[in-house]
Amino acid sequence: MTTALSTNTFSWRAEDHSERARIVRRLRRLAWLLDSAITIPGTKYSFGIDPIVGLAPGVGDVLMLAASCYIIFEGRRLGASNATLAKMAGNVLIDTLVGTVPIVGDLVDAGFKANQRNLELLGITPLGRDGIDHV
Repeated sequence: MTTALSTNTFSWRAEDHSERARIVRRLRRLAWLLDSAITIPGTKYSFGIDPIVGLAPGVGDVLMLAASCYIIFEGRRLGASNATLAKMAGNVLIDTLVGTVPIVGDLVDAGFKANQRNLELLGITPLGRDGIDHV
């Protein structure tokens, strides 16, 4: 199975594999925090801090946009193709635009989970709802 991360577009030396692993761990934790850190008791539904911080008009959406763009930036460092980066940017754009609609946008934002979608585009398995690596 091929992933969006191509070793042809970015060459990693042997000593860089630990750095690559650190980046992947950091991205998995960040996506979990933004999209799935809080589970509603008695349900399988979870959401992260993204829709909560997004409730703050203007500044909340800008902060969450910056965090989501960081995942795209690191995806580029990991060697993602331009097509994959464009799809990731599209997910962030949808997440940000929908999130600007008061209340309703934040509810939709909680279900869209753009950051976890972007990890999947990179071929990285997101952390489980409980924040534990089940891979």
